[in-house]
Amino acid sequence: MSDVFKAIADPTRRKILLMLAEHPESINVISDKFQMSRPAVSKHLKILTDNDLVKIETDVNDGRQRNCYAQLEALAEVSEFLSELERFWEGKLDGLGSYLKRKPKNMG
Repeated sequence: MSDVFKAIADPTRRKILLMLAEHPESINVISDKFQMSRPAVSKHLKILTDNDLVKIETDVNDGRQRNCYAQLEALAEVSEFLSELERFWEGKLDGLGSYLKRKPKNMG
């Protein structure tokens, strides 16, 4: 089951995703940029892959190398949620503003 929210909850996965959004990288290059083991980075990549945020393909020129590509379309769900949340809070704050304008000021 896909859970994009859980996948991007981890700061390391967000950094990996931002890195890959700029340009594809090999798993080795990604591992070199973090102070953790390659298996730990691979676990993060698996979670991102399982949630359709990253695609991993074998390099056509070097069959031993695997390249990672960001798939940001999966973030549409997050964007929609944040838009709904923004509309909710704008409505609440507009209502508060209207109430405060109508409320008589206490002279005290």
